[in-house]
Amino acid sequence: MTPQTTLIALAQLLATSLWFSANVAGGTAEYLGAMTMAVQGGFITGTLLFSFGGLADRFRPSKVFALSATLGALFNLAFAYSTDSLFVQLVLRVLVGVSLAGVYPIGMKMAVAWAPGKAGQTLGLLVGMLTLGTALPMGVRALGSHAAWQTPMLVSSVLAFIAAALILKLGDPAAMSKGAPAHAGSFFLAFKLPKFRATAFAYFGHMWELYAFWTIVPLLVASAILGTPFDDPQIGWAISFAVIAVGCIGCIWGGGITRRLGSERVAGASLAISGLMCLIYPLLPSAPLPVRILVLLIWGGAVIADSPQFSALAARHCPPALIGSSLALQTSIGFAVTIVSILIATKAHAALGDKVAWILLPGPVLGLIALRKMWFTPFEEILPPLSPTQAALDEAKKGRVEWYRRRAEETFERAARTQDAETRAGLIRVAEDWKRLAEAASKE
Repeated sequence: MTPQTTLIALAQLLATSLWFSANVAGGTAEYLGAMTMAVQGGFITGTLLFSFGGLADRFRPSKVFALSATLGALFNLAFAYSTDSLFVQLVLRVLVGVSLAGVYPIGMKMAVAWAPGKAGQTLGLLVGMLTLGTALPMGVRALGSHAAWQTPMLVSSVLAFIAAALILKLGDPAAMSKGAPAHAGSFFLAFKLPKFRATAFAYFGHMWELYAFWTIVPLLVASAILGTPFDDPQIGWAISFAVIAVGCIGCIWGGGITRRLGSERVAGASLAISGLMCLIYPLLPSAPLPVRILVLLIWGGAVIADSPQFSALAARHCPPALIGSSLALQTSIGFAVTIVSILIATKAHAALGDKVAWILLPGPVLGLIALRKMWFTPFEEILPPLSPTQAALDEAKKGRVEWYRRRAEETFERAARTQDAETRAGLIRVAEDWKRLAEAASKE
């Protein structure tokens, strides 16, 4: 990672602590759901405004990020000292969501521009920082559970101010690509492509589960520790922080193995694991507390690990001219899905208890169904064709002639078995590359 992308990742972590800052104020499940849905609605509005209005291209991204983080911090502070009016609180959370639309997507765009050759790794890191930022207010509450509920919100606002200052100091990449304002028709054109459509449906399933899970984590933890020696608010917030924050490790780990397994397989494995946790967690009411916490930690690690992969897949399977518009609308639809799942889950929690997890289960199931054809395709159809890099040539000089020849033969055989003409042509190019490596090694 470059120093610039590292600094952007840090700023993302600090600024996105605003996302769930109001959720540590306490209240009923329906109240927590309303606060989260307000932020989601604001984020959708902001994403459409920035993308379809072309605001991110008309102004310097660093200034858009800094202004958005500053406004988000101010709206967050206003919530901490607002009246008890639910309407005012909801409006302020909507405005925080709008502000976050100028932080998260803009930060990702800046990071990729600073490190264009490491987009996959960069996306994994940034989504990991979003996850850690989401959990941060719960960590602050765990450190001072007896302090006023406004304290974590004050901390989040201060961190967002710091994020704005860091990005202003960093500035923009020397060459920052600009595009035309997005339009909705692009998404529907891209949606006609089978692989983009499969990725979009899988992403919507992922989003059905993700934010609803994050919203109910404190409720699930409170239920798990109830009546145990660990039944203490401070411990509950600490566990909730860990369950969400562990997703940061999942994102970075998933990004690290993508080059070997492919984004389809990493996303599919994450969906399968989180879906399995959805299924089994309500079946563990009598299990020892460490077992229940372990399941929640595994769930928290898997539930977000596929998110960077969906971004990479959507960009890969979308025509370049349609990427900006298509991803903007896909993201907006995905966050609209979260509003529905949060509403249903939080309203049903009082009646269902831990069984509310089963409401989230259709999400990963839909995702797995959507990805089924892509998940089980050969590696050569998932990964881009491999050309002989300098590293590969260095290996050839070590005399691995037979190994290269075998790879060439195996790839030619796969090409012969492949029905799709475009894929077959790509495999033949790969096989010819391996053959040339073998010839180069034989001359040493």
